Amino acid sequence: MTDPVFDTALTRVYGMRLPIVAGGLMWLSDADYVAACARAGIIGFITAASFKEPGALQAEIARARGACCERPFGVNVSMLPKLVEGETIAETFRIIAGEGVRFVETSGRNPEAFLPILRDGGIHILHKVPSVRFARKAQAIGVDAVSIVGAECGGHPGLDMVGTIVNQALAERDLTIPFLIGGGIGTGSQMIGALACGASGVVMGTRLLIAEELNAHRAYKDALVAATERDTQLSMTSVRNTIRTLANETSAQVARMERENPEIGIEALMPHVSGAIGRRAYATGDVSRGMLSAGQVLGLTDAVAPMAQIVARIEAEAMTALGRLRPPLPKKAMTA
Repeated sequence: MTDPVFDTALTRVYGMRLPIVAGGLMWLSDADYVAACARAGIIGFITAASFKEPGALQAEIARARGACCERPFGVNVSMLPKLVEGETIAETFRIIAGEGVRFVETSGRNPEAFLPILRDGGIHILHKVPSVRFARKAQAIGVDAVSIVGAECGGHPGLDMVGTIVNQALAERDLTIPFLIGGGIGTGSQMIGALACGASGVVMGTRLLIAEELNAHRAYKDALVAATERDTQLSMTSVRNTIRTLANETSAQVARMERENPEIGIEALMPHVSGAIGRRAYATGDVSRGMLSAGQVLGLTDAVAPMAQIVARIEAEAMTALGRLRPPLPKKAMTA
């Protein structure tokens, strides 16, 4: 039986057992991944940007629907920070709505222009932001919930570089809509701390990269297991797109290029930071090249295991943390 403490605004909306969201992972969050999340009692999001053709996205949604067996899953739509010519975000949202997907995770920029499409489709909107100042704006435009990822997170922590604990306290003070806390979250005790501060759950990414069901080379996962919390690197701040990745040859080269020429520009960096390079690393297991998003939770990725086993461990840690907080039962009650 699930502890009542896990009954939150978002577990009720999503129909999940535990308040854990597995955020979208570019090239990696597919039907197999979200189905593993669903079976473990949490929710995962397919990354729409991983499927370049509308038909491919539709097919993956259909595959996920069958694999999840009516358990919840959603679709992540990562929008570029600025509108670009030929952008197909609106079309992507229409596909998602047409496929009857109930949950969407948005990120990258203000989703206000697309809210009518999502509202018409009856879709719940979770918007991901790197700090609470953006969460306040998201709340004002009418999203249903926000996830706030701190500076410790893998991927894009934004430019403010506010830590997770501070984000958590600011969110508790300032937000009235449900919120999730992410960035450096990898244990059940951290989840209990977030719930105690008013969060409806947590977002995890790096901690779940070593799930057996993730369609990535075993050598890639073994490299994450071997890494520590010190093995990440920040770069791309010069182009206002800060990213935290696994420290490797590429991240060191990009950081060096930025130091030597702070005005370098994205065109010069693209041969090194292209997503296609990272995608090859997931396929081959060679982690020496590519911008491979990873957070400081690398210090907690200690073994490749089935998703259900990873989540069960997190739940056990949460129950241990609750045990520390709850007073012991009176002796009479214990023997009754």
